Amino acid sequence: MAHTATLTHSGFNLSGRIAGFIAKVKEQNALRAEYSRTYSELQSLSDRELDDIGVRRCDIRDIAHGHVYCS
Repeated sequence: MAHTATLTHSGFNLSGRIAGFIAKVKEQNALRAEYSRTYSELQSLSDRELDDIGVRRCDIRDIAHGHVYCS
């Protein structure tokens, strides 16, 4: 008796797995670009501007990360 394993939603389908991988890479690149943009924009502000919005320069990395990956 032969047994077959079938799996839906990309499953064992190589082209489906590759497409899923490519989609994940594109998503990660978009998130990384958004992080870089947010970080750069905050980093370009003067200390006075950062103080006006209540942000310390040492917190910029955490703020950019939270904006992109935790929202």
